[in-house]
Amino acid sequence: MSQRGDGVDLETSLGYLLKEASSALRTAMEEVLRPLGMNITHYSCLELLAQRPGLSNSELARGAFVTRQTMNVLLQTLERDGYVTRPAQAPAGKALPARLTPRGRQDLEAASRAVRSVEARMLAGLSPAEQSDALRILRTMTRSLREDQG
Repeated sequence: MSQRGDGVDLETSLGYLLKEASSALRTAMEEVLRPLGMNITHYSCLELLAQRPGLSNSELARGAFVTRQTMNVLLQTLERDGYVTRPAQAPAGKALPARLTPRGRQDLEAASRAVRSVEARMLAGLSPAEQSDALRILRTMTRSLREDQG
């Protein structure tokens, strides 16, 4: 309950509860990815490349919610460690499209299983209908906020 009359009641603030859920999800994901030698950004990058091969550094950064500089450093590391390949020269423009290597695909499979187990834990207390409703509601809230950005 809020201590001030004009403050936000953290018990009923949807924004606060979403942030709390996000933090708990991030912690749980980091716990299952750490033994696999990954963090969330590493995993997100591999997952994005599996679903959309050839994404540029900028596209990957947007999809993983990090800066272009952070993604560039990660891609250099992933390339050095054999998870992704990028051409020596850009086929067009300046973008160096990245693709998963067989090692990247193999490690991603294990990471995806681990992440799915976390999501299953998160949803365990919801019926299938409630899970469907939650997805629909979250998509609607996200779309509403993005539309308001102009």
